[in-house]
Amino acid sequence: MLYIMAPANLKKKKGTKSQKPPPQKKQKKEAFTAKPPKKHDVSDDSDSPTEEIVYHEGLFEEENEEDGLDSHSEASSDDDNPFTDDFLQGSDDEEKSSRSGSDSDSDSDSDSDESDIEKKSRAIDEERAREEEEAGAEMQLNIKEESDEFRLPTKEELEEEARQPPDLPNLQRRIKEIVRVLSNFNSLRQEGAIRKDYVGRLKLDLGSNYGYNEFLIDVLVEMFPVVELMELIEAFEKPRPICLRTNTLKTRRRDLADVLLNRGVNLDPLSKWSKVGLVVYDSQVPIGATPEYMAGYYMLQSASSFLPVMALAPQEKERIVDMAAAPGGKTTYIAALMKNSGMIYANEMKEPRLKSLTANLHRMGVTNTVVCNYDGKELPKVLGHNTVDRVLLDAPCSGTGVISKDESVKTSKSLEDIQKCAHLQKQLILASIDMVDANSKSGGYIVYSTCSIMIPENEAVIDYALKKRDVKLVPCGLDFGRPGFTRFREHRFHQSLDKTRRFYPHVHNMDGFFVAKLKKMSNSKQNPKPSEEPEAAEQAPEKNDSETELDGGENSQQHPGKRGTKKANGVSKKAVAENGKKESTFTDKKRKRRKFPSREEISKARRREEKSYEGKEECKQEELEVTIRMTTAAAAAATATATKHKSKIYRGEQSAKQNIFGAQTQAS
Repeated sequence: MLYIMAPANLKKKKGTKSQKPPPQKKQKKEAFTAKPPKKHDVSDDSDSPTEEIVYHEGLFEEENEEDGLDSHSEASSDDDNPFTDDFLQGSDDEEKSSRSGSDSDSDSDSDSDESDIEKKSRAIDEERAREEEEAGAEMQLNIKEESDEFRLPTKEELEEEARQPPDLPNLQRRIKEIVRVLSNFNSLRQEGAIRKDYVGRLKLDLGSNYGYNEFLIDVLVEMFPVVELMELIEAFEKPRPICLRTNTLKTRRRDLADVLLNRGVNLDPLSKWSKVGLVVYDSQVPIGATPEYMAGYYMLQSASSFLPVMALAPQEKERIVDMAAAPGGKTTYIAALMKNSGMIYANEMKEPRLKSLTANLHRMGVTNTVVCNYDGKELPKVLGHNTVDRVLLDAPCSGTGVISKDESVKTSKSLEDIQKCAHLQKQLILASIDMVDANSKSGGYIVYSTCSIMIPENEAVIDYALKKRDVKLVPCGLDFGRPGFTRFREHRFHQSLDKTRRFYPHVHNMDGFFVAKLKKMSNSKQNPKPSEEPEAAEQAPEKNDSETELDGGENSQQHPGKRGTKKANGVSKKAVAENGKKESTFTDKKRKRRKFPSREEISKARRREEKSYEGKEECKQEELEVTIRMTTAAAAAATATATKHKSKIYRGEQSAKQNIFGAQTQAS
């Protein structure tokens, strides 16, 4: 009840205060000085209603501020208690004086606070700038100290290091230091040291730290800058993400993703460039043994394997050849894009791999594919020349782009292996071009791809095809990827090779891959283009005249004006007819210029050599047979004479025994 009555009393006292005249300054001072004892007296008497006034003073002030003039109309006219009038009057005077003082104090305090904040902010900014300057100076000092600290190891240090177990932390630190020096060689190099010393040391350290052989490290160092080289090697040490390709013959990507998410598979769409790909981060179930996988709803396939089929862009009701089809990922993707129409020839040379190919075709519901087992080089003889619309050649290669899957590539590949692969790839790409019909209404395309990053297996093969067949490079239709090399060290390739695409694990987070798309212009096998002859000569500067003559005998016959042989012969005839001086000078030139044989002459000479060799072999065989016969005859004669001698000796012994026996009988 006390808390309920207090606000009413406050309102009454407030009303009495409004009826009195405003007090003077002296009364204000007296009230201000008389307030503490009044408050003390009120605080001692707990039963009086003034205790609640003191207790609710803050609340009363808030109500005054909110209500304003309305609070005066609601107050009563009860002014019987003078103690409360004095108390309220003193409190009102105190409020006025405190407000006037607080206003001036607040203005001065606000100004001082603002000035203090500005000073503090300036001090903080200055301190921050000082710290940044000190950090920059310290960083420069550290760089200088590091550059001064690092030195290439001496021979004695290397010998001592070879005798001890490998120190991998020290090796990795040295690799980082060498990369740092090579990235800013002019300012960070050691005095008296050349770039070759650092590069040689880097090759050895990379080979010993990551397990590469000397050949592969040399090739990678030549292809990439040192910083990018380290990124590539580090990317090869990490596995690529697991990817799925949705089989659009049976389901959609959205429905498949929902089902797999319910099974505990964490996945996302692969990228913007693929409408059927999914990337898997982790899974609570084996991703290759789900009911959806068994039903053929998706195919486990790397992201790089999508690219050749996307570049091929097969159309419905076409005849398409997949020259190296196993295990069937690309073939089933082609069938899905063709919606099981047309005809696909899935060829695989290795018979054991046909099982996985046929199993995947059945599982994925493909019905327009014929599986065959031929050597890819012989396919034009089987299927016919100029009979198909498109060909996909995912050529067998060295596998230098998939080191993260097969680490044996680091040590097993050599220059001979790369050359063998390149030779096979050149034969296969010519066979694929011969099968394609240039007059196809919707096709006439060849897509060549490898999972290698080696230039002899990629750009060199395409450049060879451009020279040998009437084809041209067209854009692959892929919005990403790096363009192919048009020049590399001493090699010069066709300028249109920038339309090819290269993919690297450290750039695109997929296996190393190469894709090129060719358009067949005519069904003729040879590609005689006089305008490209000087380019071919520039592309092979190392060949001498004999090699060019041996390689291009047919071209030299088709373009007789290239070396000027016929022209020279014509000039020589005229020179003979006109006078003898010109003839003598020209014969001198002929003597100086070496005449190289043509291909026919070389083939004839080889045949003669083969025949002579075969004749020599036959003569040797006959001589061997004669000697064998002679030795056998001599051996037979010797055995016959020996048996004769033995028989004579036996007879003599028998006659001697008979004579002795006769003599004994006579004596007896």
